Amino acid sequence: MKRIFDLLFSILGLIIISPFLLLIATFIKLESKGPVFYFQTRVGKNNKDFKIYKFRTMYVGSDIKGLLTIGDKDPRVTRVGYFLRKYKLDEFPQLINVLIGNMSFVGPRPEVRKYVNYYSEDDLIIISIKPGITDYASIYFRDEAEILKSTNEPEKLYIENILPEKIKLNKEYLKNIGLISDIKIIFKTINIIFK
Repeated sequence: MKRIFDLLFSILGLIIISPFLLLIATFIKLESKGPVFYFQTRVGKNNKDFKIYKFRTMYVGSDIKGLLTIGDKDPRVTRVGYFLRKYKLDEFPQLINVLIGNMSFVGPRPEVRKYVNYYSEDDLIIISIKPGITDYASIYFRDEAEILKSTNEPEKLYIENILPEKIKLNKEYLKNIGLISDIKIIFKTINIIFK
């Protein structure tokens, strides 16, 4: 049932917003050199790596300087990128991931391998299901970049404080997984974006 929901709404979503996606792609190309899309390796279902699709919001090569984005004035982020990140528009290309089948609309946000390596054996249950575009952790940590800006050691803060909370929220999702729960998370996500 979930796969049918994902398939139908990813196709419908891509058709409806395709003119908007084209507009975003044009702005990205006009502002800075490089590809429109940014592909990053994330950990998916059954601990398998996959490429996540995003609109590129940073200057090319910026990810070499660190995986975490710090605050709203990270110099690696383009002007268009700030806008896309603020309204989560950089996530739209993940509809392609949903269509392909390596992501779902709702599910634990996929982490990079570096942070999955901090999971305990018990935490690995999180990667027993497909990752999603949105989840409880995405809603709760919607201002994650701002939180990380508040410290001189953002990676330490992420590993010691944010990551354990995300793991906890993801496990909570797994306890109550279902279509009704997913629909509630989708509406909460939309509400947060428009707020």
